[in-house]
Amino acid sequence: MSTPASTLPKHTNSGSFICRALGAPLLALWAAALPALAQAAGTIEETQKQNTDWTAIIMFTVFVGGSLWITKWAAKRTRSAADFYTAGGGITGFQNGLAIAGDFMSAASFLGISAAVMATGFDGLIYAIGFQVGWPLITFMLAERLRNLGRFTFADVVAYRLQQVPVRIFAASGTLVVVLFYLIAQMVGAGQLIKLLFGLDYHYAVVIVGLLMMAYVLFGGMTATTWVQIIKACLLLGGASFMAFMVMARYDFSPEKLFTAAVGIKQSTAIMGPGGFVKDPISAISLGLALMFGTAGLPHILMRFFTVPDAREARKSVLWATTWIGYFYILTFIIGFGAIVFVSTNPEFLDAKGILRGGSNMAAVHLANAIGGNIFLGFMSAVAFATILAVVAGLTLSGASAVAHDLYASALKKGKASSADELRISKLTTVALGIIAMFLGIVFEKQNVAYMVSLAFAIAASANFPALILSVLWKNCTTRGAVSGGFVGLIAALVMTVLSDAVWVGTLGNPAGSAPFPYSSPAIFSMPLAFACIWIVSLCDRSAQARQEREAFDDQKIRSETGLGAFKPTVH
Repeated sequence: MSTPASTLPKHTNSGSFICRALGAPLLALWAAALPALAQAAGTIEETQKQNTDWTAIIMFTVFVGGSLWITKWAAKRTRSAADFYTAGGGITGFQNGLAIAGDFMSAASFLGISAAVMATGFDGLIYAIGFQVGWPLITFMLAERLRNLGRFTFADVVAYRLQQVPVRIFAASGTLVVVLFYLIAQMVGAGQLIKLLFGLDYHYAVVIVGLLMMAYVLFGGMTATTWVQIIKACLLLGGASFMAFMVMARYDFSPEKLFTAAVGIKQSTAIMGPGGFVKDPISAISLGLALMFGTAGLPHILMRFFTVPDAREARKSVLWATTWIGYFYILTFIIGFGAIVFVSTNPEFLDAKGILRGGSNMAAVHLANAIGGNIFLGFMSAVAFATILAVVAGLTLSGASAVAHDLYASALKKGKASSADELRISKLTTVALGIIAMFLGIVFEKQNVAYMVSLAFAIAASANFPALILSVLWKNCTTRGAVSGGFVGLIAALVMTVLSDAVWVGTLGNPAGSAPFPYSSPAIFSMPLAFACIWIVSLCDRSAQARQEREAFDDQKIRSETGLGAFKPTVH
């Protein structure tokens, strides 16, 4: 499979480089983090199995049947690696904007943010605003350049004028770590939802989600994933709009009356001010930075800009995605306060200990029951399930592309792998990621989904974003700088997470106050560290290779801004 044009020499001995770069240090750190993070702060109560909800089952069946039909249709159109990764680049800007919204409005958004607002009130906005404000950055600085420079993954963009092998190894490493953290949140949310509504064991629920996810990606690729995401976005926006409308209707469409009622129930005005969720300013700023800049480093979001035919449609994608996502996050805030009023005071939704049935992440699901009865509960449960399936399909696809396109085709085979071979490796990777996702979903059963996604954003902001933005906009960025800085940001974010109070004290059982890293999010430290490392190493790099890379910047700039030479969509 061909890679983005470059006249620069490529690294040799890629096998040994891969072994060194992805060897013991990073894998040992990740392995050490898994058991610790599985019990990190923000854990939820164990979900209790409930009586089978046949309304929900019928609606689930309708959605799954419809999405599998889409997969069958898409399979006929998926004949090459380009079709598998990017739907041949034939998605329109409006369609892609809806699909991006469907990809971005994950379980953490619908279930996690509404639960955070229900628990802490105003502070839940940190997630909503943080998720939202990253989009202008993508609109004005990245969307057009991504489409003009890349083909399948964001590594195509970073490696455009840099050396292919080391850049792609770093990019694949960052992609896989982000994907795994993100997948955990989705699998946990799906497992809890099905366990709550269907009366199924949690383990079986996670396996069902994993198998469906593999079916979508294996047979339909990006085409099926895109249409599942579009349908899911429409259903979620419609359902959330109805929920917010019904909540506001009970209070004469007066936010003041809703907030007053919530304050009365909580018996405190603290929910209307900051400090209930994130206790110190540095952690709040760090979390905000992670959510803002992490958006521009999420591999499954960046990958979507290669599904449109040109840069103009890429800009349209961001415009539409920002519109739908912004509207949705306004709704989640209303839903969260609605849950305070209608769910937290209703014994029907609480267990014997007064704890929310199904765990804190189920606040929005219970609110659907409170305002719309069993039929609307079944609909929103199916929508929540669709939300999770759409996101895990997109995540799995980006992970598969990182392994097959970046590592196998570009790094190992030096761009000489056939489309059929690359497609085969992609599908094998999809199966492997599906199995890993099911395992992690079981291991992290009690983890709060919004917390896990915030870690994924922190890693994306610390590793992927600095390398991407500097390679595109800074002439002096070199391979050595991008790779070393990217790995420094990646490892620093992981280490700080494990050494934080949430893991060091809450999980490992060390004395209170003994955590080496005293904040809840590492981004405020790990992201500047990555930028500084890229800057220093690049400026100190005086090699002949670095000189060629700097000289190639002008050609890259012309293509990034004009689209001359950009890859064309596949003709079906």
